Amino acid sequence: MSMKPKHPIYIVSKGRGGRQLTARALDSMSVPYRVVIEPQDEDAYRESVNIDNLVILPFSNLGQGSIPARNWIWEHAISEGHVSHWIMDDNIEAFNRLNRNSKPVVRTGAIFRAAEDFVDRYENVALAGFNYYSFCKITERIPPYYLNTRIYSCILIRNDIPYRWRGRYNEDTDLSIRVLKDGWCTVLFNAFLAGKVCTMRMSGGNTDELYAGDGRRVMAESLAAQHPDIVRVVWKFKRWHHHVDYRGFKKNRLRRKSGVSIPAGINNYGMVLETTTDA
Repeated sequence: MSMKPKHPIYIVSKGRGGRQLTARALDSMSVPYRVVIEPQDEDAYRESVNIDNLVILPFSNLGQGSIPARNWIWEHAISEGHVSHWIMDDNIEAFNRLNRNSKPVVRTGAIFRAAEDFVDRYENVALAGFNYYSFCKITERIPPYYLNTRIYSCILIRNDIPYRWRGRYNEDTDLSIRVLKDGWCTVLFNAFLAGKVCTMRMSGGNTDELYAGDGRRVMAESLAAQHPDIVRVVWKFKRWHHHVDYRGFKKNRLRRKSGVSIPAGINNYGMVLETTTDA
């Protein structure tokens, strides 16, 4: 069995030519990917990303955050005949496997393949992805995945669902809510994690464009305006946040595809735990 992902991986990036954390992490796993950038960034990115891994967008500086790039990627994946695609933020330092209260760094693409195979058992999973490393404490008992919640930053998208990215803020939360409202399921894996750097800790990207000034409150209010029935704006941890009530989506049930048989036993996809001396 191949340990490579079945579906293409796209990294959406802007203004971070020398700081390609996700690309480096995927390189360490020997996982293929493409970094999608705007034309003005090409020279800077050529210094840190193999030219064969770069995709240049046909537009630049539209002032809409990453939304145009995300929708372009969706159509690009369809044009190549793919049934799904991965889209990732560019500030993921590492990918990890949560198992037996440990979160070792992963050096294989097997986690993507395992997630894809799980999703492919079902006919109604619109989005899936990896939870954040920081959201899964090794001191807690955590299930291998959560159903029907938000999918952030490292997302496997089914290409034929009738949606596209929209708005300007919280686009991943908005997309998750829309698919859930229409009865689809989402799968957020805890068994596999993404070690994402906090967005505002890295310059570049859409930090200045979206987060400056009172951006946090504006973002939360924008999502509340889109989904006033389940989203409210709250103040916690000394800043504004949105709070989404996902309880109403518990009724969305996974529907296994006809003829799918789930093998007994544990499949580790060739993964083994090793002690390394990496610095």
